[in-house]
Amino acid sequence: MSFNTSSRQLPDTDETPDEARPQETRTPDAPAEPTSPESAAPATPAGAEAPAGSPTSTESADGSGIPGSPEPAKAAAAADSAGPAAPTDSPASAAPSVPTDSAESAGADTDTVTDASEPASSPEATEAAGLPADAGSPRPAEPAGPAEAAEPGAPAGSNVSAEPDASSGPGVSAEPDATIAPDASAESGVSAGPELSAEPDASSGPGVPAEPGGSGGDGASGVAPVKGRWRRWRAKHPAAARVLTWTTTVLAAALVLFALLMPNSSAGFRPGEFVRIPVEAVFGAAVLIVLPRRPRLVVAALGGLVLGVLTVLNLLDIGFTEYLGRGFNLVLDWSLFSDAYSYLQDTMGKQATLGIAVALVVLVVVLLAVMALAVVRLADLMSRHTATATRSTLVAGTVWIACSALGVQFTGVPVASASTAKSVEDRTKRVQATLRDEAAFAKFAKKDAFANTPPDQLLTDLRGKDMMITFIESYGRSAIEDPVMAPGVDATLTAENQKLVKAGFAAKSGWLTSATYGGSSWLGHSTFLSGLWISNQQRYRTVTAGDHLTLTKAFKKSGGWDTVGVMPGVQKAWPESKFYGLDKVYDSHKLQYKGPKFSWSTMPDQYALTAFERLVHGKKHDKPLMSEIILTSSHQPWAPIPKLVPQDQVGDGSIYDSIEKAGKKPADIITDSAKSKQEYGKSIQYSVSSLINYLVKYGNKDTVLIFLGDHQPIARVSGNHASRDVPVSIVAKDPKVLDRIADWGWTDGLQPEHNAPVWKMSSFRDRFMTAYGSTPAP
Repeated sequence: MSFNTSSRQLPDTDETPDEARPQETRTPDAPAEPTSPESAAPATPAGAEAPAGSPTSTESADGSGIPGSPEPAKAAAAADSAGPAAPTDSPASAAPSVPTDSAESAGADTDTVTDASEPASSPEATEAAGLPADAGSPRPAEPAGPAEAAEPGAPAGSNVSAEPDASSGPGVSAEPDATIAPDASAESGVSAGPELSAEPDASSGPGVPAEPGGSGGDGASGVAPVKGRWRRWRAKHPAAARVLTWTTTVLAAALVLFALLMPNSSAGFRPGEFVRIPVEAVFGAAVLIVLPRRPRLVVAALGGLVLGVLTVLNLLDIGFTEYLGRGFNLVLDWSLFSDAYSYLQDTMGKQATLGIAVALVVLVVVLLAVMALAVVRLADLMSRHTATATRSTLVAGTVWIACSALGVQFTGVPVASASTAKSVEDRTKRVQATLRDEAAFAKFAKKDAFANTPPDQLLTDLRGKDMMITFIESYGRSAIEDPVMAPGVDATLTAENQKLVKAGFAAKSGWLTSATYGGSSWLGHSTFLSGLWISNQQRYRTVTAGDHLTLTKAFKKSGGWDTVGVMPGVQKAWPESKFYGLDKVYDSHKLQYKGPKFSWSTMPDQYALTAFERLVHGKKHDKPLMSEIILTSSHQPWAPIPKLVPQDQVGDGSIYDSIEKAGKKPADIITDSAKSKQEYGKSIQYSVSSLINYLVKYGNKDTVLIFLGDHQPIARVSGNHASRDVPVSIVAKDPKVLDRIADWGWTDGLQPEHNAPVWKMSSFRDRFMTAYGSTPAP
């Protein structure tokens, strides 16, 4: 319990009225001792100030609050010369020592720290407190520890009595007949607000033990050591502390503004994007200003976390746009992270990939935490400067409304921004559309124009032909038309077409628009073979879980072909083989390759085709073969790239050891667009040459080859606004095969003309089956 005192002035007299004298407080075991004239000191009545020059109850040199001499400096000197006195049994003799307040420790902007050993009533103490030297105003004091030793030189029989944990404020006498309860501090009439808190590292006077719960030199009042150290450093270096404080605040504001204005594509990073006024900041500031303290902290922290999440999603959008030509899908794309991890392992090694993964996780956690702390810091700043924050928010809101209404722009970018709100709205709509699409596509996939066609009415005009359906990884339109890649690729297509003509083959080529871009090759494969537009992972799972008729399955259902898959890129179980209707699958393990991997690609295309001939095609069969082959040497990062070797030297693939070691490293080209384009073009040339060389060597009059790209390469190679078109060719010796598609308008040869027909990839199955004798039967 604490007591407030008034400031009434006593008459100018040498005697203190009896009714104003403090009464002696007795303890049960300590009878009162008689007070001698020498040890007795007149007490100032409660709530009154002593006149100048009269004896008062003042703090001693250590702040103990024991009545002393009218000359405190002489009393302190006498106490120093006398040495510490032995503690007495009387509680009255154990008056606590209180550290003097430091204005700097309370956050006051001052360079002065009051010495804890200086009497609080001295001019130096009042100056340190920011008061006039002659003000004489009392100051608040921290509770002192229990059972402190008596001040050296203080009378043992003092009339002032206090319980062990009680301390009187400077210049304040206890009320008559009042016993101060333990753990209570007498109030001094000056509010002990944040501006006047005691310095946590102030040392007590001699013989005063540390307060229970305190931490040694880090503060007798139980302040955390870290906080105490920060306050001590701030007191010693006020200028540096102010610079650090303002720098932190400016960085917090910059981080929040960056998150609010950040575009979700690399092309959107323009200077004009970051000089706009985000309406979300104006609205958020208004909310934080009016909220009470605790709700304000909660809302600020949650708002910072939301901003952090939106920043992460924007970064994912940038990455997905770069590699897949689309933004990140919150519902479907989480499963792709495992594929990305596998790709990095194959490209950069296990240890480097693990390091990258850990670094990314740490980055996300740090980003969320720092963003939350930044918003909390700004909210705290606004609460401490409410008037300024309110005026600034009103001005910003008014300017935003005016700029929005007038359509004000800077470098072609609207000054009034609502990009974050629009981003949230857009993501919400995409999630809703994805969920609706899943149900709609499941119904649509059940419809099939050839689902009920009898087997003997399927692909009747291709009976007896050896069919090869081959996908070349990342073989896109850019390879043929981009100025950097086209010269080399076009020259290869021309040379390989001449080989075909010389061997008796002919070809027709056109364009197909793939359902995917930059990656997710399985979406292109399934779209081409199923006749359905499979543009996301959910559609892929839906269709592969059903029994929709694929082009490969149609060959099997007809009963006229054995079906086989050559999948060098498949490195684990592949249950989709049943959906594609493949009797047998030769994955990376069954192709018996003993050579090195070429980055992600498990083996060179030349070896995969050679193994196909050795293990499957070169053997006798009761039926013709329908083979689905996926070639992987043109998969990113296009380093190192295999080289063609004499066919009789391919063997088990060991010959590629020296070629792989001499090739370029992924790190040499992965961040360089020009080098990536060059190496990508070379990889396409290698894949096309490997395939045509195989056909010329092992094909016959009954061989029919369909080959195409599954998607365009990533934007670093194909460009930010490249189409999704890929070339497709049909090659055969039998002229009747190509006569069936004469009305398609395709270009003769392996290189389609720029103006050749462009179809959606999903339309190929029905066109092909109809052209070669299949009868629709929904």
